[in-house]
Amino acid sequence: MTEHHPEAVLSPSEQAAIRELLDADRQKTTARVAILSRDWDAIVESSAMSASDDEHDPEGTSTAFERAHVQELRDQALTHLADLDLAFDRLDDGTYGICAICGKHIAIERLMVRPATTTCVHCASRRR
Repeated sequence: MTEHHPEAVLSPSEQAAIRELLDADRQKTTARVAILSRDWDAIVESSAMSASDDEHDPEGTSTAFERAHVQELRDQALTHLADLDLAFDRLDDGTYGICAICGKHIAIERLMVRPATTTCVHCASRRR
C-alpha cells in the first residue's frame, strides 16, 4: 500500500455524518443477525422435532437448503458487523476514508453509500 496521507480526509461534519451512518448500519445489522439467529434456531428446532432424515424426506432438501441459506445470510451479516467495527476503528484513528490499496482518499460520496468500504472506486473496480 502506498502511504498517501495528506490533510484530514474528512471534515468534522463529514465525520459526524459518517459516524451516524455507521451507527445506524450497525443497529440494523445487529437486528438482522438477531432475526436470522431466531430463524436458524426455529429451523433447527423444527428439524429436531421431526424424525425424518433429509435424504428421504421430500421436504428434507428444502429444509436443508433453508438452513444453509439462513446460515449464509447470518454469516454475511456477522462479517458486515466486523467490517463496521473496523470502520469505527479507522474513524477513531484517523485512517478512515483512505484506500487500503492505493492510499488515496476515498470519495465522500462513496463513503456515504458504503460507509464500511476500505477501497476507492478505482481500486474496487480493479479487484473484480
